[in-house]
Amino acid sequence: MKNIYLLKDLAKISGYSTYTLKYYLHLGLLKEIGRSPATNFRYFDDSCYERLKRIRRLQKEKHSLKEIYEQLDKNVD
Repeated sequence: MKNIYLLKDLAKISGYSTYTLKYYLHLGLLKEIGRSPATNFRYFDDSCYERLKRIRRLQKEKHSLKEIYEQLDKNVD
């Protein structure tokens, strides 16, 4: 069963701030899986969490955000 997260929950489990996650959304590094029609809250799932773990690993390897974007773009989720 897939877990569904709100932005604040994804931030909590990933260790990233909500500000950083919003920035990654803006850059296209992260994509929401949907939005609530009533509240407009963003929804994320386990694949988003796994993507954030890959981003963190690539950052530790000293890749720039542009390089990370290009690398992740090659390996589409």
